[in-house]
Amino acid sequence: MLSITSQYLARYRRLAGDRSDTLLPVTGAQRRFVLVRSLDPSGRPDLVPMFFAFPRGTIDPERLRAAARRLAARHTALRSRVGVERGTPVLRVPADPDTVVTRPDLLPGESPADAIRRALTSWDAQGPAMRLLLVADEEREEDILAVVLDHAACDGRSLARIVDDLGAAYDEDDPAGRTAPEETHAELAAYRDAVLGQLAAEERAETPEAAAYWADRLRALDTHAPAPRPARVPGDARPSGVAQARLPAHDGGVSFPGLLDACRSATRELYGTDRAVPLGYPWGGRPAGAEPVVGCFLNTLVFPVDTGCGPGPGPEGTADAWWDDLDRADVPFDAVVTAVRSAGSRWTGGLDGLLTVDDDTRRPPLKLAGAEGREIHVDGRPVRAPFALSVTQGAEIRLRMVWDRAVLDDATAHRAFDALTHALRPSDPTVR
Repeated sequence: MLSITSQYLARYRRLAGDRSDTLLPVTGAQRRFVLVRSLDPSGRPDLVPMFFAFPRGTIDPERLRAAARRLAARHTALRSRVGVERGTPVLRVPADPDTVVTRPDLLPGESPADAIRRALTSWDAQGPAMRLLLVADEEREEDILAVVLDHAACDGRSLARIVDDLGAAYDEDDPAGRTAPEETHAELAAYRDAVLGQLAAEERAETPEAAAYWADRLRALDTHAPAPRPARVPGDARPSGVAQARLPAHDGGVSFPGLLDACRSATRELYGTDRAVPLGYPWGGRPAGAEPVVGCFLNTLVFPVDTGCGPGPGPEGTADAWWDDLDRADVPFDAVVTAVRSAGSRWTGGLDGLLTVDDDTRRPPLKLAGAEGREIHVDGRPVRAPFALSVTQGAEIRLRMVWDRAVLDDATAHRAFDALTHALRPSDPTVR
């Protein structure tokens, strides 16, 4: 029987025909976001926004529009639209770079953050993958620039490059934002080659042995978060809550298996004991020799977090299991779910938690014509999973957890976050 990747490639090739420059395939990682969107009654996509505050008047809106056009022309994924054609997920590439730069007006009583949240809530899934919002904050005498990306076109590791490239494009002089056609065509060819190379790697990874491994590894999974109850969120409350902390970094920070092990404390508070909770995290990489294009990105792996009452396997035991998982990291998410379901599990692919880890040194500030933006957060936006944890490591460890208030109440979420920080805190320093 053909693998899921083989079947997908066969469907794509029949569909694309001679349109290979305007209709591109998507990777397994991108297919996951298309699937998640299709299961959302509102069709809401996952968004990856970055927010920067600049001194008022330092951003030239027309120059920003020209920079956005140049950036889109140089990155196929950022000017395209992820969609489904005849049941097949694809990337539609327009003939001309397509970007949206808007300046939302504040409604009576709105704050700049309210206006940004409103704009993101009304995101049109049929539009381009990258959009920019520029909102004036009169009280702080700042302009807030939101660079927003459809997650199906960009992973977290691409954000630093997008920030650098947007700043460089802003510094160019051409007010029309033109880019040489040969530059755009060369990047499109590199993008296509990278995606096809990634799909070839996924096709090779989908072996019966790998399917059996994931079926056994995730057999005990179920979705343990309670069903969303929007009615529990008051009409004047934001849809998500947030907690954050800073911890001192010792001995180079916390290892990834150490973070996975610490998540056990949080999930036990959230979902109770004696469960195997599906925690998703990005991992993987591009095929050897592939160009580092934006849009060909990391797979989502699933770690079954055991919430038993005992002390757990500890970081070393967690690391052993994790290394075994990484040996099968190229198996696409939908193939993993299919293998687990075929083994009799009731798990449907839902994730009860998300974990992302970033390196502080890889997040340069956005600079526009010498003016440096201060990165900020706009909280209270909808979140896809019941909870999502982000960890930024550098001179200190910065933790942020957001949760869906229609699924988890604030008191429970804060207990879980406290348990997490306690598990990660060194024995003597205190959280600042």
